[in-house]
This record gives sequence, C-alpha cells and structure tokens, in this order.
Amino acid sequence: MHQYLFFIGDFPVRMYGLILCTAIFLATGTAYFLAKQDGRWHQHVLDIGIYGGFAGLIGGRLWDVFFFDWDYYSEHLLEIPFVWQGGMAVQGGMLAGIAAGVAYCKLHDIDWVTFGDIVSPSLLIGQAIGRMANLLNGDAFGTPTGGNFGLLYPEGTLAYKTYGPVPLWPAEVWEGQLDVVIFAMLLLFRTTKHARGQALCMYAMLYSIVRFFLEMLRGDYAEPWLFGLKSAQATSLVFFLFALTCFIYCGWAERRANAAKQNSKSKKPTSNKL
Repeated sequence: MHQYLFFIGDFPVRMYGLILCTAIFLATGTAYFLAKQDGRWHQHVLDIGIYGGFAGLIGGRLWDVFFFDWDYYSEHLLEIPFVWQGGMAVQGGMLAGIAAGVAYCKLHDIDWVTFGDIVSPSLLIGQAIGRMANLLNGDAFGTPTGGNFGLLYPEGTLAYKTYGPVPLWPAEVWEGQLDVVIFAMLLLFRTTKHARGQALCMYAMLYSIVRFFLEMLRGDYAEPWLFGLKSAQATSLVFFLFALTCFIYCGWAERRANAAKQNSKSKKPTSNKL
C-alpha cells in the first residue's frame, strides 16, 4: 500500500484521489467506446461522465458518512468533505451517478434505459479501479483471517489502526477482481437476445450478489444495521430484489408489446373488390 504519491511542500498528493480520477476517466472512456460501437448517443458520454462522476463522488461520500461511519462523523462534522481520507461507498456513488445520468438523458431526450443497457458494463471498470484506490489507501479492508495469510497494512492506514499488524482478508481486492468478472459477463449477456432494460438490471443484480457475500469479510465496520445484516448487505438485498423485479417486468413488457404488434398485423383489414 502506498498512500502518498509525492508531497508539494507539506501538501500530500494522495494515490487515493489519483486512482479515483483514473477510475472515472477510464469508465467514461469505456462508456464512449460502447456507445460509439452501438452507434447512438456517444457524443453525450463525456458530459454524462463529468456530471455522473461528480455526483458519484458526492453520493459515495454521503452514503459512507450516514450509513457506515455516522457515529464518528456526527462528532466531526467538519471532516465530512475530507474525501482524501478515504470513505467512499460504491452503492451511494452508483445511485447518485446513475441519477445524474438519468437527469441528463431526460433533458436531452435520450432513452435512458436503453442508454443504461449500452454503457452499464463501463460502471464496473470504474468500480474495479476504485477498489485499487481502497487498497492503496488501506480502507475497505477485511477482518483478520486468523492465520498467517492475508494482507498486512502499514502504519498510518485505517486498517492498521483498527486491527494492528495482523493479516486481513483481501475483501477490496476480491471485489475489484469480481467486478472485472461481472464486466465480462455483462458483455456476454449483451450479445444475447434480451429485453430493453434487462442488461442494466443484470448489472445491479450481479453486483448486489457479490457485495452481499463479500460484506461477510469486511472489517472496516461490523455493527448490524437491519435484521442482523450490515447496512451494505441490507441495501444489496433491496437492490437485488428491485432489479430482479424490473428484469422480469422488462421481459414481460417486451413480450406483451411484440404480441400486440403481431395481433395488429393479423387484424389489418383487407380490401374488398366489387
């Protein structure tokens, strides 16, 4: 782990911020490639990436503050904007970024559901690289493994402050790796016949499954939030069920629309000759 790239006087240039900016840049570039390949709306991707990136940073920070670390930040309100210290929640960033993208699409008459289907794999590139930032910063870490295997974090990191020099489960590393796996799965899914909106739902479902189970290894917070589940597990379960419902509905709606088209064609009146 390497928290600082270099110093300008006493001002540190942190790897965390650099990697997060890289994640947003490369996610936007991947979205541009996918939209350009599809042939629709690629000229809007850069603007959506900028607005979505800023919204994602704000949403990710606020989600972490209020759902994960409110006991601390309730007594240190002035530190809430200090994003360079770490503490960004993927789920909050995802929701805020998508909300900003939806708002932009509506303002520019873009079908945001279809656009989301096209570019949804790019979100996983940003998330995977973002987990590299967590690793370098020493946050989003796991619990002690109980053996002589695992990640050892250096002094100065939150992981070291929490558990000391003991091996921890590589929760953030595994999540980043599984994000790449989901990225590939989404690309494969998009090659199959699917209804409008189902690729975006598939993204939400697969990531929610990964996050739900990896939270069992996370050690940066451990207090149960709802029904014995951690906050990220509870929200992952809600996201999964909502996305699954939408996935089923999208398939049903398309089948119904296709059936209606077939019926209208078969009922076209024929001309009668006298």
